[in-house]
Amino acid sequence: MESKLFTSFQIRNTLLRNRVVMPPMVNFGWTGPDGVITEQLATQYEAIAKGGAGMIIAEATCVMEEGRVAPDQPGIWNDTQRDAWSRMAAACRKQGAVTLLQLHHAGLKTSSKVAAEALGPSPDPKNASSRALTPGEILKIRDAFISGALRAEQAGFNGIEIHGAHGYLLNQFASTYYNHREDELGTTPEGRIRLSLEVIRGIRKACRPDFIIGYRLGANSPFLDDGIRIARTLQEEDLDYLHVSHGGNQENLPQVPEDFPYTWMVWSASAVKKEVRIPVIAVNGVKTPERAAYLVEHDMCDLVSIGRDQLTDYEWVRKAMADLPINYCIACKPACKRYIKPERCPAVYRQPAEQQQR
Repeated sequence: MESKLFTSFQIRNTLLRNRVVMPPMVNFGWTGPDGVITEQLATQYEAIAKGGAGMIIAEATCVMEEGRVAPDQPGIWNDTQRDAWSRMAAACRKQGAVTLLQLHHAGLKTSSKVAAEALGPSPDPKNASSRALTPGEILKIRDAFISGALRAEQAGFNGIEIHGAHGYLLNQFASTYYNHREDELGTTPEGRIRLSLEVIRGIRKACRPDFIIGYRLGANSPFLDDGIRIARTLQEEDLDYLHVSHGGNQENLPQVPEDFPYTWMVWSASAVKKEVRIPVIAVNGVKTPERAAYLVEHDMCDLVSIGRDQLTDYEWVRKAMADLPINYCIACKPACKRYIKPERCPAVYRQPAEQQQR
């Protein structure tokens, strides 16, 4: 298949061999309780790199032990974790892929199994064990993001992606859906995005000049107009790209034209693309090479994330370029089996039904 999708693309000073991105996809169970990734996880990323992905963004990696969304979430708050990631980054680099590490803090979504309290911009009315962060705690989190980026640089990653979507901490601060503070960090749009801006500025100052800094944007934060405003603000901070996703709530979703053949998240990416100068990555349910190519060729985005379908077929890119059959995700109902445990994915492991249900 010949397409603009498979042409090179430059982000900052780094050249990607194509415009297909492996987005951050959680692999619960493939990280130890110490936040150190297993060889199994590193091998998976290497296989996706070998399969042709232009850029791989490794899954949400927590910058603080007490800010994890689950006990087996990867971490980057110490050097042991950094060294494990370095082996993965080196293997992917050898296969020709550009690698980034997504930096994350769960905020109000922090697991009760890792912390007694869930901290965010404001308390969560549905969680009696939650409370608002103090100014000092906010500064500590800001510095943890910066330290995490430094460790990612030391590990050999080309850059990082800041997780500002999916209802996690930075998204919580940016959106009035979560943020009800009455101080300067909650009463204005500029104040609500301040923590993200300080994280970006701190990383840009701490890391080398060619280090890539991307941002996972919650498009509905809480409305699409808010997401676009945030995108415009972020692009002024020497940011390298925006990876457009959801804002953690299923309310206030944008209205998509009836003839638009993609999801509302892809529609949101195309809307953001019209309003910013920096590259935009679209994601969510794209699946096939033809659908991915259409987005790039019609200037609806600059790069396309293919998530579950690169997990079910590590050679998605190579096969797409050669017009070979791809082993697509079969969208298990009522929920993704792989999300609970990677080995349960029937599209990959072809296990008997009785085994998958265990």
